[in-house]
Amino acid sequence: MAASQAQTVLIVEDEASIASFVSLYLKKAGYGVKAVGSGGDALAQVEAEQPALIVLDLMLPDMDGIEVCRRIRQRRDIPILMLTARDEDIDKIIGLEVGADDYLTKPFNPRELVARVKSILRRSAPTRRNSESAEITHGDLHVDAGRREVHVGGEEIQLAPKEFDLLWELLDHRGLVLTRDQLLERVWGYTFAGDTRTVDVHVRQVRRKLGDASPIVTVWGVGYKVAPARDSVNA
Repeated sequence: MAASQAQTVLIVEDEASIASFVSLYLKKAGYGVKAVGSGGDALAQVEAEQPALIVLDLMLPDMDGIEVCRRIRQRRDIPILMLTARDEDIDKIIGLEVGADDYLTKPFNPRELVARVKSILRRSAPTRRNSESAEITHGDLHVDAGRREVHVGGEEIQLAPKEFDLLWELLDHRGLVLTRDQLLERVWGYTFAGDTRTVDVHVRQVRRKLGDASPIVTVWGVGYKVAPARDSVNA
């Protein structure tokens, strides 16, 4: 049995036609699918049976997708792919602490959605398996990949899943400059068709949460790197 065949994707979409064709393509790809049409039903479904990934529409009849995402993040570490009908919502989706893993703007190619789902699941599972004992200390910053925990001066800092993955990727390659395209490929698992602002937004969030302990330095015109521990700054 293929890995995807054992995984269930929860679709949270109140437009029946969209939910139907997304379900069709995911089933063809070998995934189990459950679909609900409201935020309340989504939260209940997550409690009843944790899915491998959630496809979550931003606009729902009872509460918006941001609130649904926030509530799920408080209780579960489930990858979330958000759907939005407006480009101006993108910064809100990826910039808030809810930390959606990815997004697609309507209208979208269902094959692209399936590719994103596969990529997110492929990237998330190996990270947890292969990094069970990996820890990095950098100045006052301590990151435990197995527990997926970040501490600054002994105090735990809550990072969204992709924020954690981005920080770990940079720390694991400290001393090297990583371009935005490299970070997109390594953290998100594919190229965003030239749109690299998701990296910048996530970097801003990590810097804000870590404060003076943030080791991430901007290399203008190129990407990001980790500063030496003694010189860690919010450049």
